[in-house]
Amino acid sequence: MNGARALLESLKAEGVEVVFGYPGGAVLTLYDEVYKMNFPHVLTRHEQGAAHAADGYARASGKVGVAFATSGPGATNLVTGIATAHMDSVPMVCITGQVANPYIGKDSFQEADIVGITTPITKHNYLVKDVNDIPRVVKEAFYIARTGRPGVVVIDVAKDVFDTPIDYEYPDAALLHGYTGDVPFDMDAVHAAAEALASARQPLLFVGGGVVLSDTAAYVRELIALTGMPSVATLMGIGGVAAETDGYTGMAGMHGAYASNMAIQECDLLLALGTRFSDRVTGNTAAFAPKAKIVHFDIDPAELNKNVRADIPVIGDLRETLPAFVNAVRAIQDDLSVRYRPWRGEVLSMERAHPLRWKASEDIRPEELISRVRELVDADAICVTDVGQHQMWAAQFFGCHDPRRFLTSGGLGTMGYGLPAAIGAKLACPEREVVLITGDGSIMMNCQELATMADNDVDVKIVIVHNSILGMVGQWQRLFYSHHYSASELKGKTDFVKLAEAMGVAGCRIETREEFAEVLPQVLRAKGARLIDVIVPEEADVVPMVPGGKRLDQMVLGGR
Repeated sequence: MNGARALLESLKAEGVEVVFGYPGGAVLTLYDEVYKMNFPHVLTRHEQGAAHAADGYARASGKVGVAFATSGPGATNLVTGIATAHMDSVPMVCITGQVANPYIGKDSFQEADIVGITTPITKHNYLVKDVNDIPRVVKEAFYIARTGRPGVVVIDVAKDVFDTPIDYEYPDAALLHGYTGDVPFDMDAVHAAAEALASARQPLLFVGGGVVLSDTAAYVRELIALTGMPSVATLMGIGGVAAETDGYTGMAGMHGAYASNMAIQECDLLLALGTRFSDRVTGNTAAFAPKAKIVHFDIDPAELNKNVRADIPVIGDLRETLPAFVNAVRAIQDDLSVRYRPWRGEVLSMERAHPLRWKASEDIRPEELISRVRELVDADAICVTDVGQHQMWAAQFFGCHDPRRFLTSGGLGTMGYGLPAAIGAKLACPEREVVLITGDGSIMMNCQELATMADNDVDVKIVIVHNSILGMVGQWQRLFYSHHYSASELKGKTDFVKLAEAMGVAGCRIETREEFAEVLPQVLRAKGARLIDVIVPEEADVVPMVPGGKRLDQMVLGGR
């Protein structure tokens, strides 16, 4: 077989069920083999769409997402999607074509050094110039992507390698010098964490995205059941604790719930699981959790003491450290749930005093819209978001009961992520409802993927929170720039319903309360992809809000 066939056979050996991509000159031989093998492939309408779709597929399924692109602009169009997945530790393998070996490094037509370009935003990458390296490289790439802290691997393949014959044999294992993927943990650190919990009076469980990525939410829930301690989540940790759990107050951070942020500031022990303590979570790091001893569980040693100092660092894979910690807590000779009951009551009192809510209005409020969508879709529906105000409202009001049900770009904050990611999520989990919460700014970033959705009969419900402004930019301009809406208002002539219908997706617009009451349930229950353009007030703020550089307890609670 040739190198192209060898690559596809290697993907089959890794259990790849679908690839998202876009062809071009450097990968024509690869795509010819896709044709001959009838290899499952989704043609997106832009390479960035392919990367985000592979990302959504990976987040929803826990499997490695795969994207193809050609050389030069095809490869560079993947970069934003690669960086998005890298920041959120999503396992992906991106395979790009490169110009033929004799032309590499000569500024040839459609040549770009994608290995050099992506080195800072990948876990590892390869330039394959010898066909005999393909099986080994693919084996290593998938092993690197899915082990340890998950991440993105790029495989750049010279064009002539795809055409070169190979005596194909796929290796049984990846043999990498200096990398095993194993992260040994110190049992003494686990016991020290349990001892800290045993002596605490006001502990708080702080659930990060690592819990979702490691599929360890069951241990988190067992820990809550054992102790009754209150819990909060980061944006990436949403779903790690079921929304209805007693003592769970939701997201913490810049737009976190009042009770979540105050609990962090008042707790005497912060048990942080798989979080990197982003600036959007901590606010002023010097004043973050000032009364607490901090226990930080993480798989990546580089995250420990990077942003917030940990009193007890616990390095290791949560799939090993969390079960060990739960067992150590179970051995504590004390009824912790009784001891923590007053503290949990105090946190719940904070929640009752300042709940997440919205002001009644004749207009359709964004918070009300998302709450109603949550009521109308299945309990195990997957919510995908773009980035901006609607993302924060979704995090606040779309209560998730399980992990891998809330997909969003957290670290990079990528507008345009949502539509292709929702396609990937639906293809990964066809039995589940998938709803995309987006904005009239974000949807335009990758609106061409409406055609991908229609042509592949992907049933996703798209809800546009249409406020005629770049919402988060506008909110900051209102608060900090004297209402100077510089290049942020979206008062053009775009008709999203017609745009969707032109690409094969049925759409409707909701402007009145009567339409909100009658049309929204009908459209969400309809079969097939739908776009719902919902008109909401322009000047609506996401609150609470912690201004940049402020402490978590310096929240702005009011707003429009």
